[in-house]
Amino acid sequence: MPGNLPPETASFVGRERELGLLSDLLRERRLVTLTGVGGVGKSRLALRAAADARQRRPDGVWWVELSPLRDAELLTATVAYAVGLAHQSRRPLDEELCAWMADKEMLLVLDTCEHLVAACRHLVGELLQSAPGLTVLITSREPLSCPGENVLEVSPLPSDGPDSDALALFRARALAATPSSGAVFDDPARAALAADICRRLDGIPLALELAGARMRLWTLEQVAQRLEGRFDLLAAAATARLPRHQTMRTAIGWSHELCEPVERLLWARLSVFTGDFDVAAARAVCSGGPLPAARVERVLAGLVAKSVVRCTRERGAGARYRLLDTIREYGQDWLAELGEERIVADRHAHWYAALSKAADPGWLGPGQVDWYRRMTAEHAQLRTALEHLLRSDPTAALETAGALWFFWFSCGHVLEGRAFLERALRAGPRSGAAYAQALWALGLTTLLQGELATAEELGTRCTDAAAALADPEPELRAAYLHAVSVMMPGDSVRALALAGPRARGGHGGRPTGVGWLLCRLATGYALCDLGRFEEAELEARGLRESCAELGERWLRAYADYILAVAAFGLGHYAEAARHARAMLSGKRLLGDRFGIALGLDLLAASVAAMGDGELAARLLGTGHAWWRTVGRPQMGSPSLTALRDHGERRARAAIGDEAYESAFLGGTAASTG
Repeated sequence: MPGNLPPETASFVGRERELGLLSDLLRERRLVTLTGVGGVGKSRLALRAAADARQRRPDGVWWVELSPLRDAELLTATVAYAVGLAHQSRRPLDEELCAWMADKEMLLVLDTCEHLVAACRHLVGELLQSAPGLTVLITSREPLSCPGENVLEVSPLPSDGPDSDALALFRARALAATPSSGAVFDDPARAALAADICRRLDGIPLALELAGARMRLWTLEQVAQRLEGRFDLLAAAATARLPRHQTMRTAIGWSHELCEPVERLLWARLSVFTGDFDVAAARAVCSGGPLPAARVERVLAGLVAKSVVRCTRERGAGARYRLLDTIREYGQDWLAELGEERIVADRHAHWYAALSKAADPGWLGPGQVDWYRRMTAEHAQLRTALEHLLRSDPTAALETAGALWFFWFSCGHVLEGRAFLERALRAGPRSGAAYAQALWALGLTTLLQGELATAEELGTRCTDAAAALADPEPELRAAYLHAVSVMMPGDSVRALALAGPRARGGHGGRPTGVGWLLCRLATGYALCDLGRFEEAELEARGLRESCAELGERWLRAYADYILAVAAFGLGHYAEAARHARAMLSGKRLLGDRFGIALGLDLLAASVAAMGDGELAARLLGTGHAWWRTVGRPQMGSPSLTALRDHGERRARAAIGDEAYESAFLGGTAASTG
């Protein structure tokens, strides 16, 4: 089943009644909202319910984590990216998302919506109206107040009696902290004391986990004694039972007080991170004063042991850390008390700015796939850094947004990248290398959105900006942008004049530089459009060899595409299919949706020409599904549309219209997740 549910990273105890009720609601209602105080377990309950086999949908179960998102204007883009829609058309994204979801039957989970209630209310209302097969599950500290919303309040775990769920969770966390603590809970008197701790904590799961983690260092009696003092002080100031949010806040404060001073300092500084982060970032951003960089990892491990910080490890990736929202909010308050908000935010922003600059030369090199995965993992932090730099350091914002060109252009973030680039260009300097790079990156995003006149204008501006730098690399990049912007509508002769061998030689530069390689790519496309297939093949082979020497995959896959088009034009259909499959292999590795859709159309045309109409129809159906995730079929290009239509005509001629429609429909059901 398609979907993107995250792994469970914490204990799950009880909740049988809530799970049953939630399961029924999700089958019978279209909008369900889980509410409750921070730390009560809304996200965990939603994840457990969404993972239940009874919630399977033909088009998947999709999880969108909104806690790192601070800009409501990016909500739709965040949801679209999570469900696999890489918007690249000129239509408003909310319209595009509604149209894409219209025929889908899926479960969409929006986790942690309380800071985006108005925006979520608007988007969810539009989606539910447009997509009758859509069910939405929300977690939020307050309801959305949408028509048809079914609100289910998540209560704390029952904490009365020796067999309560609260006690079971507390015991599980204590055992995780120190396996030898099992004997404590076997003693009836001490088990009664543990039950009393659970009652004092009102059965709130996060509070229970924080207390249970203390069993690593303390006896049960010490936990009770120190907890009692903290809660008695609070109880003396209140005449009624403590509200649950106050209990949670008090439990976090208690845990904070029991941390070492250097742990409290790290906790406060870590609150600058939105989403998860790695130890290198924590070391760079949070060190200083009494916390030297060499100690950060050890102190961080202490916070993990105390359940203040969550740690996850996935195969092929290093450890990632994060603070739950309620704990992060507490840390932010302390960071303000320390007067370090600005300095830590500056460190955070400049760390990710430096990371973006380090990625720039690596986008077309041997570490390309690793950079793609790393920057995808750091997406939330990149957003936070750019937002801060736009306010505090426009020049750095311009440099950072431009350095992320590949992330915006090739990794499915065209709309977001365009917004950041436009803001950075308005705020930053109007000349220099960073300006030329950002103009070029903006041109690439408009190119993918089909705004070819805008792309051509930006290509001209980029050429002028690059000419003032006396550096062939930005000149070559500008030439590529200009060439493709005129080639897509059909002027391949002009494109060849802008990016062909003579033009490249006039600029100079390194034959393995990004600009030179991209110009070779544009040249290959233009030669194919002009029917000069032998020349296109030579250009593509040279490009492919250069990419292979660099250890690069994204551009090499496009070289394979040109080889396939050239072979197809020469009537070598089996060779064309072989090159198209090689291209698809590279594109899937990097999640390049545009490239995958492009390759499927070409592979379909090749196998149709070889006489396999049924396979061609299925491939065209799958290609159609991928084009829908891009938002603009064949990019409006006459040559791309003609190739696709040629494959359809030959497939229909081979197997007939009825068989074609059946195979095509089967292909559209392929997963694009």
